[in-house]
Amino acid sequence: MKQRLQFFGAAPQIMKAVSALNKAVDECGLEASLLHLVKLRASQINGCSYCVEMHSREARHDGEIEQRLYLVSAWKESPLFSERERAAFAWTDVVTKIADSGVPDDLYASTLEHFSEEELVKLSVAIGMINTWNRLCVPFHAIHPLAAAKAA
Repeated sequence: MKQRLQFFGAAPQIMKAVSALNKAVDECGLEASLLHLVKLRASQINGCSYCVEMHSREARHDGEIEQRLYLVSAWKESPLFSERERAAFAWTDVVTKIADSGVPDDLYASTLEHFSEEELVKLSVAIGMINTWNRLCVPFHAIHPLAAAKAA
């Protein structure tokens, strides 16, 4: 697959703002391990191979085990995730696919059992952020790191 457009070069000012928000999300105080898993899950839903590879690699680098990364796509059936992580996955699934059915009241209430209101805002922004990256990488065919290495 050939890259269609280099979005950083095409719109540097807006991409500078996107990058600044991304940095704020990464430094928001939520656990790095949780952010990796949420970014991976949203990227799986959106079919963004660039981000799935990158966030899997970054999570491994930060100490995440392979088995948990393999099971993110099947999180509902896996015993390897904490209740907080499971709540984050459920929130990620619904917020990423928000047009399907909105966010049900019972999910909102159950998520608040594991996240403070402030944390839930941060988690929602993190989900929005990875969805933004997915919506840049997928349509513009961001050069996949492994494909770039193979081509070199």
